[in-house]
Amino acid sequence: VPPWALATIILASALLVFSCCFCLYRKRCRRRSGKKIQAQAQVHLQEVKELGRSYIDKVQPEVEELEPAPSGPGSQVAEKHELGRLQYSLDYDFQSGQLLVGILQAEGLAALDLGGSSDPYVRVYLLPDKRRRYETKVHRQTLNPHFGENFAFKVPYVELGGRVLVMAVYDFDRFSRNDAIGEVRVPMSSVDLGRPVLAWRELKAAPREEQEKLGDICFSLRYVPTAGKLTVIVLEAKNLKKMDVGGLSDPYVKVHLLQGGKKVRKKKTTIKKNTLNPYYNEAFSFEVPCDQVQKVQVELTVLDYDKLGKNEAIGRVAVGAAAGGAGLRHWADMLANPRRPIAQWHSLRPPDRARPLPAP
Repeated sequence: VPPWALATIILASALLVFSCCFCLYRKRCRRRSGKKIQAQAQVHLQEVKELGRSYIDKVQPEVEELEPAPSGPGSQVAEKHELGRLQYSLDYDFQSGQLLVGILQAEGLAALDLGGSSDPYVRVYLLPDKRRRYETKVHRQTLNPHFGENFAFKVPYVELGGRVLVMAVYDFDRFSRNDAIGEVRVPMSSVDLGRPVLAWRELKAAPREEQEKLGDICFSLRYVPTAGKLTVIVLEAKNLKKMDVGGLSDPYVKVHLLQGGKKVRKKKTTIKKNTLNPYYNEAFSFEVPCDQVQKVQVELTVLDYDKLGKNEAIGRVAVGAAAGGAGLRHWADMLANPRRPIAQWHSLRPPDRARPLPAP
């Protein structure tokens, strides 16, 4: 046998043995990494389940679900102490024909947040006109806010006697409906505007407003911790508000993923023509790692498509750890049952009016 052939045979045999050893080593490493990933997956599943159960314990009922408080002399006295009081000023500028309203401060407000505080702001308007209204800035985590803001209503003096000034104090919530703390109503016929007025008034419980029915939406949430994947399936909507002249709408749904209050991802469904009860069954997926699942929220907004003008929002729903009521309940059920789609109906809420956000 020539020497070069012998050397080739030896080299080929060595390469074959090395390849076999390398394949065995790779296979063994894969088994170990597979076991490790499986163990981590079990840990993630358990953590997410426990997180979901902890959220379920924190779920608070919606305002509509609460039983009305019993009325009586004792409850009225307690109500005065619990709701707080508001300081305001009134003056009338006869030259410009304007009523000047000053929202100065409040103290001893009711705590509506879980942390024992509130994020109060004041909404001011003159009945019977509720469309023209002003709002103060939001003051974060305080029960004794100092507002120091002034607003002007242009109203002829002869018409002022038939008006009622309403100063309603609300607790701001970024991801759900703002709750009313209380209000002060001042009939202008009872005020002497010959000189400036400076007064403190006790807040009284605001009458419950009948909300306009905007419709309902059904969607499912599914979270897979091992893959870090959140899937939102928009199923259907019913009894939507009529937005078109013909008594129908062309609805579609926008799905936003929010992180830290900012919209980071956006998806949208197809448009369903001339219907108030659209059926979609469309799925959208977002990448959400386990360590971020407590910091994100999902917002669904139903809009009416308009070919010529601006698409108008019908209503919205927010779900997540920072939501309340049904939104938090749905999120908690999803986390407590990883890998399973959890479907639920939600009532649409009015889109939030633009206002200054509380300082961080």
